[in-house]
Amino acid sequence: MDRVSAAVESKLSKSEGALRVASVNVNGVRAAYKRGMADWLADRDVDVLALQEVRAPDAILRDLIGEGWHILHAEAEAKGRAGVAIASRREPVQTRAHIGDEFFATAGRWVEADLPLGDGRILTVASAYVHSGQVDTPKQVDKYRFLDVMLGRLPALRAEKDFALVVGDLNVGHTQRDIKNWRGNVKRAGFLPEERAYFDRFFGEEIGWKDVARELAGDVDGPYTWWSWRGQAFDNDTGWRIDYQMATPELAALASQAVVDRAASYDTRFSDHAPLVVDYQF
Repeated sequence: MDRVSAAVESKLSKSEGALRVASVNVNGVRAAYKRGMADWLADRDVDVLALQEVRAPDAILRDLIGEGWHILHAEAEAKGRAGVAIASRREPVQTRAHIGDEFFATAGRWVEADLPLGDGRILTVASAYVHSGQVDTPKQVDKYRFLDVMLGRLPALRAEKDFALVVGDLNVGHTQRDIKNWRGNVKRAGFLPEERAYFDRFFGEEIGWKDVARELAGDVDGPYTWWSWRGQAFDNDTGWRIDYQMATPELAALASQAVVDRAASYDTRFSDHAPLVVDYQF
């Protein structure tokens, strides 16, 4: 059986020594909590929680997440937009509030935490929210600029860190397996050849990172992580796989199993994205 599942019923039991990393675009953390996100989190035994599109002040995020977490939050300067966070059971030894290009310093799209593993090694986790983009607009220009910066940041993380992991809503479906209706989206942002070429480099020999969920699932459709709120997209599983856990090879080799926590029904969703949960067996 594939080690990636899209069914809520297949939620994973957690092995001793496993580090569980969950990533989800909450589409506004206040709205997500009103729809039941707290119940999902309480049930998952998560060690590291990465959020995108937080869209809330820091005080509100901390109040919602509650006690027992070390929270790193990069708010967007534009109110009600973007925002990324990492909540960890382990206290980070160092953090960084953006991707490194000052152009994105207040964009709320990248945050990094260096987490101790207990044996002297460090796991660096980044929560990333790549621009959705729009063809032939400044939004698309910004998206390509951000992806260009990632081309430099990923090799640096691999060279400098014991283990590194970039998770989040990267807003690109890499292959035809990642979008149900790929033929109808070849000219839309999110599935443009120019965008997908970046991911060829991320996961190719040049940069050499691993797409953890794809490595575990194999050559299958999905599992998808985003469905439009509109129409019958969710009920028909007409989705996109645009949420990733990208790992350095040494870390990817430790990924034991993964699940997309797809809600049981449309009306029980707390976001238009489903959480991607992966266990790393140290």
